[in-house]
Amino acid sequence: MQINIRLLSAAELEDDLGAFIELLRDAVDSGASLGFHPALTQEAARSYWLSLRSELDNGSRLLTAAHANGRLIGSGQLSLSTWPAGRHRAEVQKLVVHASVRGLGIGGRIMASLQDTAAQRGRSLLVLHTRRGAPPESFYKRLGYREAGYIPGFTVGAAGERYDTTTLYRDAMH
Repeated sequence: MQINIRLLSAAELEDDLGAFIELLRDAVDSGASLGFHPALTQEAARSYWLSLRSELDNGSRLLTAAHANGRLIGSGQLSLSTWPAGRHRAEVQKLVVHASVRGLGIGGRIMASLQDTAAQRGRSLLVLHTRRGAPPESFYKRLGYREAGYIPGFTVGAAGERYDTTTLYRDAMH
């Protein structure tokens, strides 16, 4: 499978908005912990993606898109700290791979692209948050991310159940 991963502008996101809505809904509705509850509505997914426009325009957020055969199959984001004392770091957010192609290494390729993009922008420290004990936690650890700690009950599920969140980091300088 030929995969093309590249950064998108706000205008390009809007041009492919339908595919991004479908990607997010697929991920959430298949159990991904991305800050939403299933069943994610079309309007909620649309509002989320459109809410990113100003950050994409001002460069404080970077959005990657992975395409195969002309179809959006994955995405990931970097939120770049704009504080003077934090311009060496970025937060990885919303890594999403379509359920139909999970397990094929696409998530790892998106993460490699995000890491390269961060390095090109002088960001040597990457931080991310994921549900403690869920499969993504071990995925990130296999990529060299280390656990900084966890927060009990950080997120709440649709039925009110609480989930712990692990904070992971990767420091390219050490």
